Amino acid sequence: MLIEALGSVLLGLALSAAALRLFAPRLPSPRVVLVSGALGALFGAYLTQYALGPGHGTVTATLVGSVLVSAVVLSLLLRPGRQSASRPAHRPFSLPSRG
Repeated sequence: MLIEALGSVLLGLALSAAALRLFAPRLPSPRVVLVSGALGALFGAYLTQYALGPGHGTVTATLVGSVLVSAVVLSLLLRPGRQSASRPAHRPFSLPSRG
């Protein structure tokens, strides 16, 4: 259990660091990203263990589940990218205004 928790935290931190390198302008502060990735991975490990049940969980399945939940948590932190100046912002289902 301790190996799975440490492994999931390390994988969550690695995923957070990769997200910071790739999407730094679109993410909040690095501290928030690193903590969110680690806590998301811990929650993912717990959720995977609970879903698989006692005696059926493997370390690999737990680590895969923790990485997936951590990736979902980190994706919720992403902000939209900037619109280019050549493309106007087009809102779907908007009607033109008269005035």
